[in-house]
Amino acid sequence: MTSRPEDILPPPLRRLLRFFPEGTPEERAELLAGAKELRAKHSAKALGKLPPVERVKWYLAAEERTEDLTTVLRFERQNSATFHVTGVRHARLEIPGLDTGSLPDEVALLSRRELPVVSRVTDLQWSEDGALTVRGYAYLTNVPVASKRRTPRLAVLRREGSRRAVPLRMKSFRDSRATRDSKQGLHSYDWSGFEFTVSPRQFKTGGKWATGKWEVGTTTSGPGGIYAGRIEKTQVGAAGHGLVRTVEDGVRLVAGFTEGRLEFSVDLVPAEVASWRVVKDSIELDIRTPARAGGVRPAWLRMETVGGGDKHTYPVEQRDGRHYARVPCASLSVAKSETEKTTDFRPVILLSDGTERRATVADSLLTGTHPMPGGREIAIATDARGLLKLHDRMRQGVVDRMEWSDGTLVLEGAYSGTAAGKRLVLRHGESSEEKFLPVKISGGRFTARIRPEEMDLYGMKLPLRQGRWYLSLRGEDATREKESALVKLRADLLGTLPLKHPGSRRMYSVERRFFDRIFLESGPVLGDDERGSYRQRRLKNVHAPQQRELPLKDQVIYNSYHGRQFSDSPKAIYEELVRRGTDVEHVWAVGDQRVEVPEGVRVVEWHSAEWYAEMSRSRYVVTNVMLNSFFKRREGQRVVQTWHGTPLKKMGAHIRGTTKANPAYIETLPGRSNEWEVMVTPNAFTTPIMREAFGFENEILECGYPRNDIFYRGDRRKIAAEVRERLGIPAGKKVLLYVPTWRDDVRIGTGKKFKLDFRVDLAAAQRELGDDYVFLFRKHPKIVDNISGAGNGFVWDVSDYPEIEHLYLIADVLITDYSSAMFDYAHSGRPMLFFTYDLEHYRDNLRGFYFDFIGQAPGPLLKTSEELVGSIRDIDKVAVEYREKYAEFVQDFCQPADGLASSRVVDWMLGPHGAEGSR
Repeated sequence: MTSRPEDILPPPLRRLLRFFPEGTPEERAELLAGAKELRAKHSAKALGKLPPVERVKWYLAAEERTEDLTTVLRFERQNSATFHVTGVRHARLEIPGLDTGSLPDEVALLSRRELPVVSRVTDLQWSEDGALTVRGYAYLTNVPVASKRRTPRLAVLRREGSRRAVPLRMKSFRDSRATRDSKQGLHSYDWSGFEFTVSPRQFKTGGKWATGKWEVGTTTSGPGGIYAGRIEKTQVGAAGHGLVRTVEDGVRLVAGFTEGRLEFSVDLVPAEVASWRVVKDSIELDIRTPARAGGVRPAWLRMETVGGGDKHTYPVEQRDGRHYARVPCASLSVAKSETEKTTDFRPVILLSDGTERRATVADSLLTGTHPMPGGREIAIATDARGLLKLHDRMRQGVVDRMEWSDGTLVLEGAYSGTAAGKRLVLRHGESSEEKFLPVKISGGRFTARIRPEEMDLYGMKLPLRQGRWYLSLRGEDATREKESALVKLRADLLGTLPLKHPGSRRMYSVERRFFDRIFLESGPVLGDDERGSYRQRRLKNVHAPQQRELPLKDQVIYNSYHGRQFSDSPKAIYEELVRRGTDVEHVWAVGDQRVEVPEGVRVVEWHSAEWYAEMSRSRYVVTNVMLNSFFKRREGQRVVQTWHGTPLKKMGAHIRGTTKANPAYIETLPGRSNEWEVMVTPNAFTTPIMREAFGFENEILECGYPRNDIFYRGDRRKIAAEVRERLGIPAGKKVLLYVPTWRDDVRIGTGKKFKLDFRVDLAAAQRELGDDYVFLFRKHPKIVDNISGAGNGFVWDVSDYPEIEHLYLIADVLITDYSSAMFDYAHSGRPMLFFTYDLEHYRDNLRGFYFDFIGQAPGPLLKTSEELVGSIRDIDKVAVEYREKYAEFVQDFCQPADGLASSRVVDWMLGPHGAEGSR
């Protein structure tokens, strides 16, 4: 097996190696010495089991080949764990710029286990004649399949415990999902798509059914011979759950997944449950015996509690030539509360010949539910293998009719729960964002209508965010996800999925996960030729340079928060250009169609081919975020970086040497930032910090942030009134605005998303403040958790409101921690409270501060929720106490403060000021 680097390589040495190109002479020497020591300490065999690129790096370090080591490290940063493979008889790792022929074979040669087959099923479909078509993709890792080459490939059925193998002919086709799913940018696997058909007759031997399990795999040729791999499932749809087909009375062909791998089984059924009904407070199961069962009959039914060990046995009675078993509902209803977790029961049929088997369902069985007291129900259900299951669960919605009608998804089904105050909830599978829609419930039925292209967001009609949206029913007063009644699809309708509808720019689909739980998927806006690391790499490295050869266009392209908003300083600059009647076209970068822009503004999708083109050809570029390394400023192109905050916490080069620093990223900052022709700063404090943190050498315009001009507009009170109305803030209620930043050490996995570290006691706050205030909570975009309790009349989630400066206008009190919101809000002159429950940890262990925050904060630093609530209650007293500090804070961080920042930036854009910085 491949050894993990962490098993034999000390973390300090791994970090030294990772950042070797940026290391000091002392750090480099320490790494080289450590690499030699490792080689002396561990056997060549142990080091040889490291992943291929990893062992190349450590070999080069031990040999002190520092230039080659730097070449490999820089290649790895661009390509993660991918590399090139050469060779016919023997596979050999290849890295551009490195003479791998100079490496010993034990370092450069690749074993077969280091070229694993990636094989995944993407679709399973039964045909009318009973055959099963399997579609998917298969490729050797790091061996591209970029063209329709004639690589021999085969699928093979192999019976467990037998030498018999049945070859299946595979057809190849182009499937860009293979490249996209690989999450790498070096290789194309587009032509790795396959299709083969499995016929029931292939599971017969000598005219008899060959029972048991049949494994299925793929083979493909590669360096050194033939490689075999098992086909793995996806997460959703039939390709993630398997299918069952009755191919003959009493014979089932099951296509399922064991440990995530596709397999087939032939099941001879001696008894199956054909139907069910409720009789005298019992669930009566009708057990059918196929003719092929002979004299074997069902004698007993055993009900097993999954995970609990309880077993109860019930007799099987014979009436009118059929067999029946009754299970008392009382024995299946075990929960003590409505929201308690589901309890699963597994029926087992005991046969007259002494054998037993899990109860399977006949094709005729319709799943359903029987309501029980306390908001619970007994569900009679099945699974992907056609096995019968019973559940004691919270009452759920079960869809039995669905259709698309004029862009509306209509869902109807059974639901025996309470109707009062129920809403349909759409919950995003990744971000946990929730949408609430009306639902009609009457007579044990529910009807819901969803228009995914026109979801309301503060009066705007925008499409659902890309991703999977899971459905549930929840009361208006419920605040926790566990109080939601899941919405599922009746099992006999699963074959109708996916149910698709083409929107204006994307596909909407109803699909399933966890067997019968349905979700509405909002598809991507980007096309197949724009999605994924490989396509994005080509857009950056091929498409963008081609566009830079074309003439510039008299237009402005605006980037605000990576396409998430029409807001901030870019918006203020746009409005100033429009006010002056400047003769330029305005182009706004929009991510996922989730931004509404004024009439006359052209929209381009973030990271689309069109966006790369407009970034390369626009005479003016206005952005408030870093630009990707692909961007190269052209002669005559003016690039304005407005950034998005006065810094309190350290950033860029200033965190070098800390545990949170990424020297490789820091090294890129000067090159990337000097593609900006000018940088806008809000005050004299920020200017030197930005220059040093980014290594910025071009012009700085210290003119204030254009977004803060709104505090000085004559119509600001009118805007505030419109915002209150747009949000629905009750008249007479004052507004608390809570804007915390994220915590670097409360990360979700290894990605760039963070958990919500929420310490406010909302129940206590509502008791003390609810009569006078509403509590607006705006999460940082990097935080994905939901705000528990939002929507109860006191707590409002305004994370999706596009313009935070509007929220500043209506806020009577700002609550924050270390967010740059404090510097912007100080322009309002209104009180600020700082909920800094982790001040010492954040300051000393995470980021560090640029100034004495404790001494200069224009409001109290509060440790507990109780202190926070108390300060709000006495906010007038707090304002008086901090009046002098507040005035000093404004003087230090809010100058210039005249509402003319946008005008100054536009003067610069349209004037000769940037000529020296142009290239």
